[in-house]
Amino acid sequence: MQTLKASRLAQLLVLVGLLFITVPCVVAQDTPAQPDPSPTPAGATQPSPSPSPSPSPPRVIRMLGDVELDDVLELHIQGLEKWAETHDVNKLVPYIDGRAIRGNYPEELHVDRGRIIYHLEITPENRKTWIDLLGEPNSMKKPVTLSVGLEDGSAFDSVHERDNMVTMTVISPVYGIVSLLIIGATFVLLVWLARSTNIIRERGPAPAPGKRRPYNLGRAQMAFWFFLIYSSYLTIWLITGALDTITASLLALMGISAGTALGEAMIDDGKDTAQTNQAQSLTAEKNALEQSITQTQAQLDAANQQASTQLTDQSNRDALNRQLTDSRTRLGQIDQQLRALSAQQPATESSGFIRDILTDSTGYSFHRFQIFAWTIILGIIFISSVYNSLSMPDFSTTLLGLMGLSAGTYIGFKFPEQK
Repeated sequence: MQTLKASRLAQLLVLVGLLFITVPCVVAQDTPAQPDPSPTPAGATQPSPSPSPSPSPPRVIRMLGDVELDDVLELHIQGLEKWAETHDVNKLVPYIDGRAIRGNYPEELHVDRGRIIYHLEITPENRKTWIDLLGEPNSMKKPVTLSVGLEDGSAFDSVHERDNMVTMTVISPVYGIVSLLIIGATFVLLVWLARSTNIIRERGPAPAPGKRRPYNLGRAQMAFWFFLIYSSYLTIWLITGALDTITASLLALMGISAGTALGEAMIDDGKDTAQTNQAQSLTAEKNALEQSITQTQAQLDAANQQASTQLTDQSNRDALNRQLTDSRTRLGQIDQQLRALSAQQPATESSGFIRDILTDSTGYSFHRFQIFAWTIILGIIFISSVYNSLSMPDFSTTLLGLMGLSAGTYIGFKFPEQK
């Protein structure tokens, strides 16, 4: 029994010894051999490699001045000097609301201090951009983002982004208020003159004390285009500084309006002259007849008082009677003609603006309504163009021809109209 126990113990010790010998060999085979480090010379220090830092991109960090057309703007840019080593800094332009203001290059450059100074102005390259920025104004100022960058590239990072926008002046408050007062005063004066004088009414004396003559369509249209062009010209100049904004088609439209009023005045004046001359001629003849009748009647009375009844005297009395009868007959005809001339005159008292310009002696007229409607349509197009694009509209020749046709039709129908 003891021999069996000793034998098992010997086998266990042999297995343990084999394990101690096998495990280190396996581990040594699995571990890759490490190369020996190359010896370094005595006294030498091995430098540790470090990555070179990349330059930070430029960034707009400050603005001085006002974002306003025809004003000076100064921008401070961090990292500009390093960026300028590989790029042309003279080609940097402002970016307003993400739009590149093309052609608006720096007025002054201080690259070492990161300063760029611009004079904001309209050029042929950036006119459309400025119109997009300034068009459809709803206030004198508006918030915008601001940066700089290359024309064909992208804008630099900026502190003036959506969460820190700057204020752009669309209309100078001082000039805006002064211009508004001028336009308002002109409008009030025009309305007052239209209501209290004959500036856009039919010519002639007042029909009755405290009453006014009817409004005239041609003169009203002329006043409408005058005020529209006048106020639009002042508004465009106030925002963009542009002076040459009157287009050729606009001159043609003004010519059509002026020609309509002038043609109407000539026709009315011709009618007035003919009627006046006829009335004056008839009145003069009436006065002469009345004087002749008085003299003839006196001669007839004197002849009747004579006592003799000679044949020559009877013939003279008969001649005087015939002359008196003819004169009285002609006087009656003149009175009838004068009454007919007076009956041709319609009521000259105003019935209200719309009724006055749309009616003649026969009532409402389509040719008057036609020119009125086209004037309103073109006026709406005109105002929309000025508000959206800050420019006077350029009407096509077809549209101007249509307006001219309406005016010609109106003038043509003026001839048979009764005054």
